Amino acid sequence: MACHLTLREREFLDRLWEKGLTKTKIAELLGRHHSTISRELRRNSRQGEYRPERAQQLADKRRRKCRRPRKLDDAETHAYVRERLEKRWSPDQIAGRCRRDFPRQRSRWLSHQTIYRWINEKSPRWKAWLRRGGRKPEKRGKLAECVRIDGRPEIINRRRRYGDWEGDTIVGKGRRNALVTLVERKSGYLRMGRVDSMKADATRQVAVQQMKNLPTSLRRSVTFDNGKEFAEHERLGASLRVEVYFALPYCSWQRGTNENTNGLVRQFYPKGTDFSRINHDDVARVETLLNERPRKRLGYLSPSEKLEKRLSCI
Repeated sequence: MACHLTLREREFLDRLWEKGLTKTKIAELLGRHHSTISRELRRNSRQGEYRPERAQQLADKRRRKCRRPRKLDDAETHAYVRERLEKRWSPDQIAGRCRRDFPRQRSRWLSHQTIYRWINEKSPRWKAWLRRGGRKPEKRGKLAECVRIDGRPEIINRRRRYGDWEGDTIVGKGRRNALVTLVERKSGYLRMGRVDSMKADATRQVAVQQMKNLPTSLRRSVTFDNGKEFAEHERLGASLRVEVYFALPYCSWQRGTNENTNGLVRQFYPKGTDFSRINHDDVARVETLLNERPRKRLGYLSPSEKLEKRLSCI
């Protein structure tokens, strides 16, 4: 999923467009696809004039219109759930019974998570009616003292330098093991290692091992997913001397390079793969294959070739 343009990006686009730069050149400077810039100017210009503040307002208005209505905003569904909460039914019982009462109306079906979320966000007074006062949030392994992506410098956001990475795990069968994937944002270069446990210390050790032999000019920052396996991010940052950031929850598009690369890795290791049966040599083989695969956004150079050109200039 593509990331929406920010107001700051729209202001930068406006200045470049005023200077007469082409859409392709503006896209390159913003680190965006040229079609994103073309679509932005086409949809948000009025009478041939582009104004960033107005463009932001128009984009926000479209997003609000596209939002799917919440099921519990429906009056009948709201009444159905409320009536049963008053009878001290649990959210799981309400969700299960809903499927029996409306077997042919899937639009009326609810999950127990939806009901819990509605109680927590909209109607906390109902917590007292639950058998255990609602589910308590899990504290084990939560990310602490982390810097979110909105605190990340613009030079990283615009892909104007090498050495900024994105990281994630590709989870194996039963969540017992995984691959740690680290992708350099500008070149798409991949570092990947197998981890035999989803624990934070094991994940940190593999990530450090994959990056520690890189030149310092290629170790500037890394932006991770919100998985609890990255709970030791402070130790990782200190070991590698890199800045560590985290994408917002449920915003995988904020690590688009990493997400796309993980999709390529899944061509070799589909979901359900037991990585304990995959040896380290095979993981290294797949890493090499992907690093030597040409990419359109690199002018059909491979990530390895792109990075080699950078290293030859150092």
